[in-house]
Amino acid sequence: MKKLLLLFWCISATIMAQNSDKSVFIEYAKGESYYYSTILKDAEHLQDSLNPVQPYRRFSMDQSSYNLPNKVNLYQRFWANPVISQGNAGTCWDYSTISLYESEIYRQTKKQVKLSEIYIAYWEYVEKARRFVQERGNSLFDEGSEANAVARIANRYGLVPYESYTGLINGRKFHNHEEMMGEMTSYLNAVEAQSAWNEEAVLSTIKAIMNHYIGTPPSNFKVDGKEYTPASFMKDYLKLNPSDFVEILSYKQKPFWQQVEYTVPDNWWHSDAYYNLPLDDYMTALKKAIRKGYTICIGGDVSEAGLISSTQCAMIPDFDIPSAYINDDARAFRFANKTTTDDHGMHLVGYVENYNGDGKDWYLVKDSGSGSRNNDPQKPEFGYYFFHEDFVKLKIMGFTVHKDAVKDILKKF
Repeated sequence: MKKLLLLFWCISATIMAQNSDKSVFIEYAKGESYYYSTILKDAEHLQDSLNPVQPYRRFSMDQSSYNLPNKVNLYQRFWANPVISQGNAGTCWDYSTISLYESEIYRQTKKQVKLSEIYIAYWEYVEKARRFVQERGNSLFDEGSEANAVARIANRYGLVPYESYTGLINGRKFHNHEEMMGEMTSYLNAVEAQSAWNEEAVLSTIKAIMNHYIGTPPSNFKVDGKEYTPASFMKDYLKLNPSDFVEILSYKQKPFWQQVEYTVPDNWWHSDAYYNLPLDDYMTALKKAIRKGYTICIGGDVSEAGLISSTQCAMIPDFDIPSAYINDDARAFRFANKTTTDDHGMHLVGYVENYNGDGKDWYLVKDSGSGSRNNDPQKPEFGYYFFHEDFVKLKIMGFTVHKDAVKDILKKF
């Protein structure tokens, strides 16, 4: 009998694991994409890169047989500002988290405010340069960062309204930090080569470079006729405490049920404040939070065969892994071999339950990157992705949320 049961189990597992999803090679014409046709056109010095580009083919999941929930009106959604583009700058961590803060301000005060993302980016670059000096060059200086960097910067420098500091000067419509980053990086390399570790002089030069490219951030401004500083605006007008946000991780490389360091390059200051959960608890926490009306900043991998720009939908094809086998080990394996990377931050603002009768959620994801914009700008879907629960489960490594949304989880630490 035991042998028969074992045989039955093996046959069942084999049948369950057989693939039904199909793949397809999708041809993309780069020159027709939103990134090439809109964002790069805003930078006159990049016109050479707008010459005809050879199409390229990408291995992708064939989603044509699926009934896809890729309309925003299908979702239970919570207030968030309209989508805004980060342009050609590596600031998704900033845009997604500022969007989360805006939604939280509305949830708590009913104020609809638009905050400046570039104000946070400016001071993040300053702090990166400061650490570069303090560590004598042994600290990463680039555009990337993590969601909790926004809390760290806001606690030190405050927040400002978008209209007080857009970072767009000389008629620019989109951000492009390529030249600015190149100049700052070259300067810091020279500092290291000459051992010129004068922190005050270095930070003064870094600020001067940024002031040239993105303008000087304000030290005071008026809102509703009243004068504020960035600190008083955050505390008195927004009534926002950035320390109320927590980072939830599911990362088998470190012990569960502990606060750990997320060892990725973007965590350049080595924060060890991440609450690390087993995957089932992680997904339960996320699902409970969105159902209670909390929006969530998510971070993970979007360079996947199951994420299709034409449908704006992200799924896990079973030729990658069948749904039943997505677990802690599947996540850890993909992170260890770098098929899962920490490459994009987005803002999860809604959900729909059991859309196709599989008992799984789909999530409405607000995106500042260009990939979600290869469609009609007049349609409400412009700037959004639609993530199947399995995609979040396998490929989204962590999320940021208000601590009240996960207070039952935090009690266990």
